[in-house]
Amino acid sequence: MPAKSADSGTSVIVRAALLLRTLEEHPRGLTIAALSRYTGMPRTTVHRLVSSLEAEELLLSTAGFIRLGTALTRLAASAHTDVVALARTPMEMLGRRTRETVDLSVMRGAHALLISQYASDQELRVISPVGTAFPGHCTAPGKALLARLEDEQIVSFYSHTPEIRTQKSLSSVEDILAEVVKVRKAGHALDYQEHAQGVCGLSVHIQSSLSELYAVSVAVPSLRFEEKKEFLIVSLMKCKAEIEAMISG
Repeated sequence: MPAKSADSGTSVIVRAALLLRTLEEHPRGLTIAALSRYTGMPRTTVHRLVSSLEAEELLLSTAGFIRLGTALTRLAASAHTDVVALARTPMEMLGRRTRETVDLSVMRGAHALLISQYASDQELRVISPVGTAFPGHCTAPGKALLARLEDEQIVSFYSHTPEIRTQKSLSSVEDILAEVVKVRKAGHALDYQEHAQGVCGLSVHIQSSLSELYAVSVAVPSLRFEEKKEFLIVSLMKCKAEIEAMISG
């Protein structure tokens, strides 16, 4: 009887993990029906798991859509405590120097997960909640992180049509691969209103011996991006070097 109980507990954990991984790939959320379809689990099982995970703040249900919850955001941040702490001062210096929002992200599948932020002090600014998972193909940090991968792995992420956020979003795996080539050559990634209208971004990866892939970026309203771009690139590269020096010790 105890062995059977243990097996049952393991099965629940495996199913819950599958549910969480599926939602990680769909940051906008999924319905119970969609979760059932993606995971292959019966709706009743999905509903029961969602209810239990929501009670622990691991999931959040809004207007019928299930998303990753605030407890996972806290767990994600704590898992990268050392890097977040080491990057904090260089990020703050970059934010003060540019007066723009500075983000630190880590790669999660085909997404860039925001784990730390220094918010701009300007009235018109770009801010996103820590814990947000941004699509890799249409954001600056996402592109910077994708550029660190082999092309074969990138292709595996986009066996389906990439999510189109704006008219400027990359719409095919061929376009994504071509963009990655540009990022590798330039040493930085750009987002010209590809993820959201009125928002631009600039990002560079953090070179380190760590197993995770990190990127630091600035998020800027499009109204002032072009006039500041060269200054932002120079400032961001300085921040990158400072973070890398802190990590390497």
